[in-house]
Amino acid sequence: MLASLAVLASAGCASAVPVEVAPYAADPLCAEVVLALPDELDGMPRRDTTSQATVAWGEGGAPVVLRCGVEPPGPTTDACVAADDGTTSVDWVLVEGEPRADGAADWTFTTYGRSPAVEVFLPADVAASRSTSFLIDLGPAVSRVEQTRACL
Repeated sequence: MLASLAVLASAGCASAVPVEVAPYAADPLCAEVVLALPDELDGMPRRDTTSQATVAWGEGGAPVVLRCGVEPPGPTTDACVAADDGTTSVDWVLVEGEPRADGAADWTFTTYGRSPAVEVFLPADVAASRSTSFLIDLGPAVSRVEQTRACL
């Protein structure tokens, strides 16, 4: 009977997503950001990760991954956009990865003008099927880090 309960209890658990810790993950602001993040992102459930100041959302082997405490980007020629919902506004630097054979590519979004910076990795499979408007849903949590510079 106990063995059956153990199997049932573990059946719904997904394994933790392996994530490399960011260099400034121990910054207390990262704890505030992570605690304020949503349990669901664009219908994707939140998952456990293996590192401090990280969160993942999604099913299977290609989740969306957020890391707080990455190196803030300096001036750049990469695209920089504001995700603004009228209440909070967060500037994100966008970097597209190498396209696969089917044309889909990974995307990395890093906050601009905030230290510690927050990075969101969007795998190609998710990028091909979902809007990046969920960056707006991350705004209330990410905006706990004060913005000192803005995109031009």
